[in-house]
Amino acid sequence: MKFSVFQLSRRGGRAKNEDRMGYCYTREAALLVLADGMGGHPEGEVAAQMALQTVSALFQKEARPVVRDVHRFLSNAVLAAHHQIIRYADTRGMPDAPRSTLVVALVQNGKATWAHCGDSRLYCVRQGVLLARTVDHSLVERRPALGVQSIEPLNRNVLYTCLGSPGRPQFDVSEPLHLQEGDKIMLCSDGLWDPLDEAQLVRQLANQPVADAVPLMVAEALQAGGRYADNTTVLAMEWETPDDQAAGGAISTDSISDEVFASTIQAGGPGVADDTLDNEEIERAIAEINEAIRRSAAKKA
Repeated sequence: MKFSVFQLSRRGGRAKNEDRMGYCYTREAALLVLADGMGGHPEGEVAAQMALQTVSALFQKEARPVVRDVHRFLSNAVLAAHHQIIRYADTRGMPDAPRSTLVVALVQNGKATWAHCGDSRLYCVRQGVLLARTVDHSLVERRPALGVQSIEPLNRNVLYTCLGSPGRPQFDVSEPLHLQEGDKIMLCSDGLWDPLDEAQLVRQLANQPVADAVPLMVAEALQAGGRYADNTTVLAMEWETPDDQAAGGAISTDSISDEVFASTIQAGGPGVADDTLDNEEIERAIAEINEAIRRSAAKKA
């Protein structure tokens, strides 16, 4: 498995950066994760960091060296991250839980599959063409599906679901996408896609190595946002980068053993206690999720 990866995050005009991102990999699988802590609620950076830690911990446990059931893993990862945030708020008696978006991409066996909750996005570009883009869980993006008939302008940043919300979060899991050499996958917060035109993003991503495209896009987003620019965070991968084009960030996993797990996602972080990530709680959450799936399947039968 060979890929190039580059990540960058800037605070913009905000008092603090509530975005978090990171990636991990084994010999045969790679996981990209990005979360955007939501303003208007307490400790958004904590929610984002917990989401990354939870997803990374599950990947480390299940990727041996690949994840057996990708769809189930991604569903469990989103719900377990939500459960951990709710648990964090409950144990501290917080009247309002921290909240975060989440987008996760899993690459293995030459295929990419992703899940997302909220408006942090994934873009996939091949030879200058946008192959896929996640659809935000917002009224403006889901208006037809939600039956919203109003023609009044809607704020595209208003979400109807996220991690840490009072109810079960809504999320989407994609079908697997077979990757070709040179395909690029980009995860980003709304600080990038909101101020920039989608065609501009696709063009920048397609025409340059990710190590060049990402800093340029972030700089353009911050300039467009001016003094009120949002936190701007990007994590991008190029699949099977040719050797003559590989630069900084190029990774080849062919020589590592099945037991090796590498990660840029660190435990802890601002406001996150070392005991925040509770493996027993994660296991219990996953068991509850799987039992609910089993009961639902039994009712349909």
